[in-house]
Parts: sequence; structure tokens; C-alpha cells
Amino acid sequence: MTTQDILQRGLYYEEFVADARYLHRPGRTATEADNVLFTTLTMNTQALHLDAAFADTQEPFRARLMNSMWTLSTMVGSSVAQLTQGTLVAQLGFGDVAFPRPLFAGDTLYTESVVVEKRLSSSRPGQGIVKIAHTGRNQDGTVVATAVRSVLVHCLPEGAQP
Repeated sequence: MTTQDILQRGLYYEEFVADARYLHRPGRTATEADNVLFTTLTMNTQALHLDAAFADTQEPFRARLMNSMWTLSTMVGSSVAQLTQGTLVAQLGFGDVAFPRPLFAGDTLYTESVVVEKRLSSSRPGQGIVKIAHTGRNQDGTVVATAVRSVLVHCLPEGAQP
């Protein structure tokens, strides 16, 4: 019996399928520790994230909200293993970032990604640009975050098959 090394990686440019929906699992349950640590590390002093007594008095949620940048970072991060691990050249930018509903400690964030478009780079041979729409939902299926991300990825190595 022979063994075969299989390296987990993201997708090369040719492997991205336009309009395909990639479901990233497992989800990530947000904790109060995540919120306080991330908020503190990023010097975001917003009381809605740090001060439970204050947040409890604020309409309409009356609870501390997860830092929206934690939600965005976790949403994108959950896609890495499946889409861009080891194949990413550069993160080119984000657009259309929105947080239509809050995420709270105890909620579980599930992410899905759709390839919106892709094209070969005109200035970087062997690389392509992929635009990906990410959607984050809580455990009830409610959309809590959306973002469109553009990435530069490697094309398949010479002679490799998709």
C-alpha cells in the first residue's frame, strides 16, 4: 500500500467557478471573549462592544453587539482554507460591506461565498483576479454581514490539471 501526500490548499484561478456558491463549514460561535479581545486589540472603545451596563440601556438591541470588524474578519477568514489558502497573491480590496443585522455573543456565524466574476490579470502573467461576494448568516439564517472582496490568485502551475 502506498501513501499519498495531499496538501490542503485554496483554488487556483482556473478552479474558481463563476456563480458557484461555496459553503464554509464549520461555523464559528462568537463569544464575549472574542468581542472584548478583538475590540481591545483594535483600540475600538465603542461602549456598545465593551460596556454591558451601557449597552443594556440602548435601543433597539439592549445588549452588547459583536464588533462588526470581528464579524467581517471572521466571515472572510472562514473562506480561506477552501478558496485562497496558498494560492492567494494579494488581497486587492473590499467593497459593498454591510451589516444589516447585528451578531451577538452566543450566535454562530456561517459563511458562504459566490464567485461574482474573474479575469486574467493583464499586468501579471500567471495570475488572475477573482471577485467574491461573501455572506455571513447567524444560526437562524439571518444575514448579518455582506462584503465583496477582490483577490489576486495564482493560475495553475505549468502542466498541472485542474
